[in-house]
Amino acid sequence: MFNNIPQVTKNLLIINILVFLATLYFQTKGMDLNAILGAHYVNSPLFQPFQVVTHFFAHDGFFHLFFNMWMFVILGGYLERRWGAKRFFNFYLLCGLGAFGLYNIIGVYEIEMLKNSLDNVHYSINGIDYLLNLNDINDTLREGKYSPFYLENIPAYEEYVNKSLTPMVGASGAVFGVMAAFALLLPNAEFMLYFAIPVKAKYLVGAYFLFEVYMAFQNQQGDNVAHLAHVGGAIVGAIMVLIWRKTDRTNFY
Repeated sequence: MFNNIPQVTKNLLIINILVFLATLYFQTKGMDLNAILGAHYVNSPLFQPFQVVTHFFAHDGFFHLFFNMWMFVILGGYLERRWGAKRFFNFYLLCGLGAFGLYNIIGVYEIEMLKNSLDNVHYSINGIDYLLNLNDINDTLREGKYSPFYLENIPAYEEYVNKSLTPMVGASGAVFGVMAAFALLLPNAEFMLYFAIPVKAKYLVGAYFLFEVYMAFQNQQGDNVAHLAHVGGAIVGAIMVLIWRKTDRTNFY
């Protein structure tokens, strides 16, 4: 079965598995590899340009990896056979970049608002007045340190730290692009929902997309899923298929 997976799909699968195993290994050494490879917002003090790509390959746990790769191998393998390795790789990469871009649109704005509310804020300790400096906060975050306890009672500080420290990880954005492409190319292909209920691709992927749009605008505590990234990947994937289908029908039918 492994030998039948197309080359690009197989290589991406292997890289994802190797990065996950490396993450487990470095955890035993006290290092969080996901915090390094994951995509922080571009205006976060922890953002690095390489994260735009490396976040594709980092996953938050076994099941996160398993379900992403399961869908990717089944649907991505089909698309690679149909399009060829080069076109499929470009498609996958652009879907991932689109997911990263949409993920940043709202988050970057929110961080900027938090920065404005934190910079040059006065606070008092034992009757002595101090001036809060955003650069000092960013330095402590880069060093992996937490600011003094008296800042933890400032809501904007807590939210800023949480948004700055939490990275986006996983291939989900690119996989949503793959799902969208598959649904457009084979809308009547059936998935077996819960291994028992046949559902056409256009309905299943469409409903999943609408659910992600809804969840993206729900401010739910404890929901660490990057719903906007899923939406972004699906939109880019759908747009690319529609453009290619219009300009190069022989590659699709």
